[in-house]
Amino acid sequence: MDSTRFPGKAIASETGRALVLHVADRASQAVTARRIIVAAPDREILRIVADAGFEAMETREDHPNGTSRLAEVVDRLGDAVRPDSIVVNVQGDEPEIDPGAIDAVVEALHEDPEADMATVASRFFDDEDPADPNIVKIVVSEGHRAIYFSRALVPADRDGVGVRRWRHVGLYAYRAEFLRRYAAWPECELERAERLEQLRVLAHGGSIAVARFDQRGGGIDTPEQYAAFVARWSAGTPNAADG
Repeated sequence: MDSTRFPGKAIASETGRALVLHVADRASQAVTARRIIVAAPDREILRIVADAGFEAMETREDHPNGTSRLAEVVDRLGDAVRPDSIVVNVQGDEPEIDPGAIDAVVEALHEDPEADMATVASRFFDDEDPADPNIVKIVVSEGHRAIYFSRALVPADRDGVGVRRWRHVGLYAYRAEFLRRYAAWPECELERAERLEQLRVLAHGGSIAVARFDQRGGGIDTPEQYAAFVARWSAGTPNAADG
């Protein structure tokens, strides 16, 4: 509720449905989803979620990121979550997340049993600028694991030979036992510099499998972005991948 650029965005309802409910609707369409929980510290959000028939869980206010919040959820669920259960973090401000992306990130973790977690890489669309620091880039190994994430233009193409760049989609799947380990690690220098929580995993020697799935855009951060979403929703043209 206290978003700096768009206070109260989670319950913005110009479509007739709260933003967070659009996210829950999309998540529930994923084939791999067995249980949907909306976790938040704000009782106003949780009341709206519960009234709509979704499971809601109140969490602490002091979490530095979404991964930390998920670790609390897993801890509170106790024996209901097996150590090898897969937990997916869908940001609560992404009403146009493709359910197929959720399935892809779960499948990536299934296919790489040694990986601690998984995320998604998308191609850049023609109207996106890879040099934009607001768009996070991901560098991927030949073994389909993350090497690095950055707001900078990576990888560098020093001699102009041509290099393919991938846009990071902020969707994560974790093994439940790994969430507890993550929560115990201190914030790292790279994470502070880039303001990217997933860098803590790489800095501490963890491994991140990468699914390839073309997904446009990201979260709703400003009233202007929300207005654009409302316009797309009203026109029936979601901001999804076109290929």
